[in-house]
Amino acid sequence: MSIISPLLRQSRRGLALWPLALFLLLLAAGGLWLWQAWPQVMVKSVLWQREVNQQMSGLLKAVAAKPAQAGGPLLLFSFMYGVFHALGPGHGKVVIATWLATHPSKLRSGIFLTLASSLLQGLVAIALVVAVLMVFRLPARQLHLSSFWLERVSYGLVGALGVILCWRALKKLLALAGRPTFSTLTPHHAHSQGCGCGHQHLPTPERLQSEDDRRARLMIILSMGMRPCSGAIMVLLFSKVIGVFAWGMASALAMAAGTSLTVSALAVLTHSFRTLAVKLSGHKAPALWRQIGWATLALAGGMILIAAAGVMWASTAATGSGGRPF
Repeated sequence: MSIISPLLRQSRRGLALWPLALFLLLLAAGGLWLWQAWPQVMVKSVLWQREVNQQMSGLLKAVAAKPAQAGGPLLLFSFMYGVFHALGPGHGKVVIATWLATHPSKLRSGIFLTLASSLLQGLVAIALVVAVLMVFRLPARQLHLSSFWLERVSYGLVGALGVILCWRALKKLLALAGRPTFSTLTPHHAHSQGCGCGHQHLPTPERLQSEDDRRARLMIILSMGMRPCSGAIMVLLFSKVIGVFAWGMASALAMAAGTSLTVSALAVLTHSFRTLAVKLSGHKAPALWRQIGWATLALAGGMILIAAAGVMWASTAATGSGGRPF
């Protein structure tokens, strides 16, 4: 009887992990499918992009002729373009997913980051076109060169963010390693402000939110928003040519709104799975070990961002030398 009871408890714990097992199974299946179908996905995405550009050009021409009738469909189409365009691979989704998965922050903070970065992305595209074509009156091909350098700056900010997160995590781990002993913090110890154990307890979510590094959040917004959307630049350029630049700016902002919707959905999904993982852990580990776990996750997230920034920087160096027309 004494042997059967522990086995039953272990089996019940294993059954409680079925949501996490299902998520890992679906993730593995989706990754395998994407690996096999990637060439076809890329070809179809190029064809889809070409058709969308043609439809967008047609809507802009219709707006130039009948703005009252065609303005609404243009903005709706631009919004849907932003929604579906954001479903593809992009460094912004890597940044926000890594941040939310490895840092204990509120969902509201993550959604704010996605909204602010998407708005910045639309404003950067507008500012780039205005500066190149209207202020400095440079040829349109300079848009590509300027966008290329903004893209590299954005990827550099991703790497800098990864370095900051790694540095903060390493300092946290070194500080935790200097604690006197792990044995004084057991799951049965009742912590309070005056318990006198001499250890720093786990901060509350409110304290985590208030102590969240503003520089890190600013770096997240800049790294996600500094790279202008090529579709928005195309719309702005064509709207400038046919004389409906105000509608082009509205279309670019509608694209940004659609992008924010998709990336916010990813933020909600990432936050939900992180919350599920925390609940499944049962908070049974000592407080010090939980702090070490979060710091280790933060270190891993920073390393992921550094690696992603290196890959994206190398890809822009390879393709930027040959020139990429919009």
